[in-house]
Amino acid sequence: MNTETIKILVVDDEEGILDVTEGYFQRKGYEVYTASNGVEALKIVEQEKIGCIFTDINMPIMDGLELAEKVRQIESTLPVVVMTGYPSLENSIQTLKNGVVDYLIKPVNLEQMELTLKRILRERELFVENLILKEEVERQERLRQLNNELLRRVEEVNTLNRVMEDFAASDSSYDIFSKVVDLGVEVLKADKVFFHIYSEQDASLVLVAKSSSQFHTEEVRQTFGMDVTEPVKDYIVDCLETDKNPCLMTDARKSLKDPVRSFMVVPLKIRDKIFGVASAFIFNEERKFSEKDIYYMNFITQKAASAIENIALYENIYENLFSTLYAFVTALEVRDLYTRRHSTRVAKYAHMIAQEMGCSDEELDVINFAGSLHDIGKIGIRDDILLKPGRLTEDEYEKIKEHPVIGADIISKLGLWDREMEIIRHHHERYDGKGYPDGLKGENIPKLARIMAVADCYDAMASDRAYRKKMAKADAVSTIRKNSGTQFDPKAVEAFVRIADQELSDDV
Repeated sequence: MNTETIKILVVDDEEGILDVTEGYFQRKGYEVYTASNGVEALKIVEQEKIGCIFTDINMPIMDGLELAEKVRQIESTLPVVVMTGYPSLENSIQTLKNGVVDYLIKPVNLEQMELTLKRILRERELFVENLILKEEVERQERLRQLNNELLRRVEEVNTLNRVMEDFAASDSSYDIFSKVVDLGVEVLKADKVFFHIYSEQDASLVLVAKSSSQFHTEEVRQTFGMDVTEPVKDYIVDCLETDKNPCLMTDARKSLKDPVRSFMVVPLKIRDKIFGVASAFIFNEERKFSEKDIYYMNFITQKAASAIENIALYENIYENLFSTLYAFVTALEVRDLYTRRHSTRVAKYAHMIAQEMGCSDEELDVINFAGSLHDIGKIGIRDDILLKPGRLTEDEYEKIKEHPVIGADIISKLGLWDREMEIIRHHHERYDGKGYPDGLKGENIPKLARIMAVADCYDAMASDRAYRKKMAKADAVSTIRKNSGTQFDPKAVEAFVRIADQELSDDV
């Protein structure tokens, strides 16, 4: 077919996509029409002899699926190709009902789009010829083949979508490594999959994850266990050092001299540098990896690399925020020589009490963080009150009592540490309900805040202040014990007393 006579219609509500696509296909000799929604597109279809339609799904007024259905009613042989950046099973199934002949995932490569167009145009010519020349049974068979092909494409889209969802839920690097090997077994039907960290400096491989499948355990151990045999290791390192791209060995027996039927190596790259490598094995005589399998594994490692970068970015932001906040605390304590390192000690004591009470690892992390920042609100208290050498007046004391609210407000604005914010706000509440700022009582006070109250009070008594000398350790512990059930949670006091003799010291 002469490309000068071919008219294509591109439908998308993004003007930039229309401009780029129109320019590309015009340079290729096609006559291009564009529309921003299904209604505009139908008007063009009614006026022009369009050869193929490329349409987005999500558009205003009339979406792509409704457009495809309308086009099928007007001209059943006019091919429609759906493009979407949000593939889903629901949309994929819906396309089958609307006569869509292909399915592309955004961002769409223009060369791929042109190849799809040429294939579809050839298929359309054959299809139209079949409609005219062949019997109804032959036409139905052709439609069945087209539907089967689309079903295969839908399955592929859903597989890729599932991979993306799995990595989106990952919250640690090791969780990502485990997902790489698990997806390798699930998607590729591999007998065994491994993930190694790779050091380009000394060409070393460090095993960090392997699939839990037990297929051919002994052969796997010989081939690629903790002690990697030289043939396999050499092949992997050679792939990484030379080609740096996925490598596939469909019949590995002669090369590796092991019971490996098919073998695959796929590097995981972060910013074009090889970070690790996934390797997959098949031992079954009846199966071997295909080019499609290596495409899937490459997609898995690409999404794993993105997830690792995202986690690293989040952890870096988290650490930077904490460092900034702790710098404020340090600056605050520099203002007052008598409270220097107070926050560090309170965090340590609170952590010890919480550990004695059997708190979870997560709770220990939370209380350690909150302890380090529990007095950050004092940065909002004037120096003449905060550093006053004598006792405070009633009004001055009311101002000091504002620091838990100020501190909680600072933390809450970051939107990251809700539980820590609660501890900072309530670490001056009393078990009998006579504390501040909210007068909470008993179990209504967050457990970790009740623990923090004991640690904070102990360090305040055991440290020098401008208006008094520090108490002896025994006296401070005795005061805490006497206020059990009134100022302090009895359980927190019991845990504090148990560790006081063994753990706490006067000169911390």
